[in-house]
Amino acid sequence: MRCPFCFCDDDKVIETRSARNQTSVRRRRECTACHRRFTTYESVELNPLRVVKRNGGREAYDPEKLRHGVRTACVKLPIPSSEVDALVSRVEVQLHNALGGEVSSEEIGDLVLRELAGLDPVAYIRFASVYRRYQDLQKFLDEVRVLLKST
Repeated sequence: MRCPFCFCDDDKVIETRSARNQTSVRRRRECTACHRRFTTYESVELNPLRVVKRNGGREAYDPEKLRHGVRTACVKLPIPSSEVDALVSRVEVQLHNALGGEVSSEEIGDLVLRELAGLDPVAYIRFASVYRRYQDLQKFLDEVRVLLKST
């Protein structure tokens, strides 16, 4: 690691601990040349996910877009933001473990719906109405009936 102050590439690690919800390691380092201290973070670099959109286009997976969609579905519901973050993290783990490098937006939506069904039925219906693009009331009511049967 190169010192950000004197650019020497010789340092020693003073302290190591977990950071960011156990997903990275925080290291406190000291430069052997100038004796100044600095912090570095190490994390696993996963292969980037690509999302195949409904129109066939492809874009990089952005967890913030997913988090925004789930938060929108949870507006004015008693769901803490930590639950939303945990839901997004669980979906990401499933995406990386099961689906590999490319994933369709439909697969992401289905995973989110499965998670929301266990979290809050109103958030589930809100997300499903946008994700499934209901055009008539009957399809919307059918979705509510399916949800009522499963709970």
